[in-house]
Amino acid sequence: IMAETKGDDAINSCLNIMRRMPPSKIEMNLSGLLNLLPELTDDLLQRVDQPLQIGIDETNNKKFIKCDYNRDGDSYRSPWSNQFFPDIEDGFMPPDSLREQELSANRVFDAYRQLYFEGGVSSVYFWELDDTAFAGAFLVKKDVTEKKRSVSQGCWDSIHILEARDGGNGEGKYKLTTTVMLSMVVPDSEGGGGVVNLSGSLTRQASKTCKLDKVNTHVVNMGKMIEEMEITLRKQLDDLYIQRTRHIVNSIRKPYAAGKGKDGPSKNFLADLAGAMGKQSAKLNKFNSK
Repeated sequence: IMAETKGDDAINSCLNIMRRMPPSKIEMNLSGLLNLLPELTDDLLQRVDQPLQIGIDETNNKKFIKCDYNRDGDSYRSPWSNQFFPDIEDGFMPPDSLREQELSANRVFDAYRQLYFEGGVSSVYFWELDDTAFAGAFLVKKDVTEKKRSVSQGCWDSIHILEARDGGNGEGKYKLTTTVMLSMVVPDSEGGGGVVNLSGSLTRQASKTCKLDKVNTHVVNMGKMIEEMEITLRKQLDDLYIQRTRHIVNSIRKPYAAGKGKDGPSKNFLADLAGAMGKQSAKLNKFNSK
């Protein structure tokens, strides 16, 4: 019991450290913790979300996402061909019935990625939990490949882990855990404002019971949950990071004087300026008359 308590304390301490480290350096900081505490490698890799990596399916030259949910040893399974790269024997595979749903989910999620992200890479992986339940990882990675809107580098990683269970009576029960990691690098401007690195992550959970039939299948219900969650997180990221940063900058230096209108300085400021100039002009005229 004492050993388990010490182990839990060590894991909690590591997780607290990771929460306080820059999100843009997750891999480097996690590697440092694993070097210090190699006995916690499995626990930390399961609990700390890392930026997604991309692999190539050599059978069709299609890209797929590499993560813990499609890894077996040092090899990763492609959702398109169901093969491991590098090739291994007896790699973990979903059963045939679940594989059919996985293929369907990949086609649907690929269309979703095109509509919402206009690029990037997506992958879906399913695995069994028991006779009435299975789980899936829905993943999207979008990188900024060229400078757009003053952003030189940027990345959006979506990790959706969904548990689907047949609740009986024509209902399906779902539990969703979503993590979104966002990073943006704004280069130095001509005015010498410096490089800005904005990065962070959000994790949210949701549960839902949906109608389950031939039309409202597991894939359809799971897709709707993911769409709703991503829209909510996109708004929260905007409010938490973008709007908050703008508020801080505006509180340091206001673009116009207090009480201004949108078109320029305030009327009070202009009146005070005109009055001061009038007094100065009167003094000069009096001096010249002498």
